[in-house]
Amino acid sequence: MTRALANIAVGTVGIFLLFVISQSNPSTSSSPLLLPPPYHGAPSALILPLYPSPKNSSRTFSNSPRRLLRSDSHSSHPNARMRLYDDLVLNGYYTTRLWIGTPPQQFALIVDTGSTVTYVPCATCEQCGRHQDPKFQPDLSSTYQPVKCNLDCNCDTERVQCIYDRQYAEMSSSSGVLGEDVMSFGNQSELAPQRAVFGCENEETGDLYSQHADGIMGLGRGDLSVVDQLVEKGVISDSFSLCYGGMDIGGGAMVLGGISAPSDMVFSSSDPVRSPYYNIDLKEIHVAGKQLRLNPSVFDGKYGTVLDSGTTFAYLPEAAFLAFKEAIFKELNSLKQVRGPDPNYNDICFSTASSSFFCFSNVFELSKTFPAVEMVFGHQQRFKLSPENYLFRHSKIHGAYCLGIFQNEKDPTTLLGGIIVRNTLVTYDREHSKVGFWKTNCSELWKRLHMPGPGAPSPSPSSHEKGNSTESPTTSAPVGSPHYDLPEETEIAKITLDMSLSKNYTYLKLQVNKLTEFIAKELAVNASQVHLLNFTSEGNGSLVRWAITPSGSSTYISYESATNIISRLAEHRVRLPDSFGNYHLVQWEVVSSMKHTWWQRNYMEVVAVVIIIVVGLSAYGVWGMWRRRQQMVNPYEAVPEQELQPL
Repeated sequence: MTRALANIAVGTVGIFLLFVISQSNPSTSSSPLLLPPPYHGAPSALILPLYPSPKNSSRTFSNSPRRLLRSDSHSSHPNARMRLYDDLVLNGYYTTRLWIGTPPQQFALIVDTGSTVTYVPCATCEQCGRHQDPKFQPDLSSTYQPVKCNLDCNCDTERVQCIYDRQYAEMSSSSGVLGEDVMSFGNQSELAPQRAVFGCENEETGDLYSQHADGIMGLGRGDLSVVDQLVEKGVISDSFSLCYGGMDIGGGAMVLGGISAPSDMVFSSSDPVRSPYYNIDLKEIHVAGKQLRLNPSVFDGKYGTVLDSGTTFAYLPEAAFLAFKEAIFKELNSLKQVRGPDPNYNDICFSTASSSFFCFSNVFELSKTFPAVEMVFGHQQRFKLSPENYLFRHSKIHGAYCLGIFQNEKDPTTLLGGIIVRNTLVTYDREHSKVGFWKTNCSELWKRLHMPGPGAPSPSPSSHEKGNSTESPTTSAPVGSPHYDLPEETEIAKITLDMSLSKNYTYLKLQVNKLTEFIAKELAVNASQVHLLNFTSEGNGSLVRWAITPSGSSTYISYESATNIISRLAEHRVRLPDSFGNYHLVQWEVVSSMKHTWWQRNYMEVVAVVIIIVVGLSAYGVWGMWRRRQQMVNPYEAVPEQELQPL
């Protein structure tokens, strides 16, 4: 959910003063930050709270200051390694999997450094939307306990239970009761399941109601934050890290707890008193090696320079944005400027159709035309951004790219969303009040950090609901292979999928074309790539077999695309209309591209050579026949015989 920064007022001066005073107790409010206007070209992105709601906001559960653990990245504390899912631009957010209760119930939660409460829809909620997973059912968990009303929280009207209430800049809201239960972090985690307080939603509005994800995982500062609760228990060090995938990859990784920082990680100080959000000490921006002519104070207005994992794009104060745009135009004056994906807005987009790299083999080819951008922090620490950190693909024009950095209207806050840290490990070292940046391939993070690969056996939840893939995050395939992590060198010619749908065969038979279109849309492939192989009746429902093939311009499906297709179905992230009922992925299979012989790889060249030889010989033969015929037409000349020599 992108958040409207200029369209929402802060409120009164009195509320702002109340907010400042409350910093001694961060969890007293929801820490307001006014957000930029929603971006039209991409799904919404979440979420920083708009303003505290004094009557209903949950307050701290302890009057004592939060205890900081004296540990560092080399601490013996375990950490929770968790996979990230979805795509920043296509979905507007990244989610992770969290399991709550005994037996565990699975939820897909948006990771948000700007929120302090983790919440999921409650079974009693009548004002909740239709999300990816079933609602949390407290009655089915043997370890669930409601948080009883006390002096340190806001209570319901009966003064029985603690409640929470959050309102957001794009006019959505979430409210409910507070409960405590066991949280499990998946089978990549060294950290055992822990008890923690979370919100059980009874009402949600706006984008929170319509989003596919189940809820929010709050990583901000505050006693209700998952990070703060784990730190308070002494089970992790006071740090966490996020690593977002690149332009064409999506996904990524998250670590709750400390890690050993790479030697070339770039750090910026982060003052927790400066604002309630994670800020950095940005001083300069360079484009193509040239510093923008700006006073460093331009990046220190209002809340300063804020990092927010829940915001999709980046937003600069007016002066900084105008200087940045001018510098980009100077570097790209040879490219044609095109209209953005939405004609109602003036996006800044460039076509690379006339460029020599019209068809990119990978996003790193962008750096051959688009300039590097560099952020300079205090003490001259420099972090270089590649083009994928400030561009996004045009959704309607092939080979066109648009700036993912916008003007923050008249608000002086600098807000850096997820696009800035694509393929970047960001470590929020809260104990030492600093944030680290390390450019890397997030899909190979563990290998690059020289850490054992994920998936080692550890305490993890198991499924209690047939048909749901709830093993974290290396999900088992329903039948066959024990997981859907494919060898990266695999070139996939076809993916076959068997899906069971709850609607009966007679009804679905009339809707199969629409169903195919929805499947293609949800899997982010062309409709021409989805083929119906078989469609039969199964009890009261239907069984459908699909084949996903490469697009017309490709000979195989990439590793990333195949993994995304399978995981979306296995994890019930495909959202079909109610008219098609519920689905269950029965089994899947990938068909690798065959290793071609020399003849198969080069047959076109061989055929061309043979054709040239045949045509050449034919032409030579025709010419020879013509010459012979010409000779037959002309009379022979008399040639005297030679006399025999005497013996």
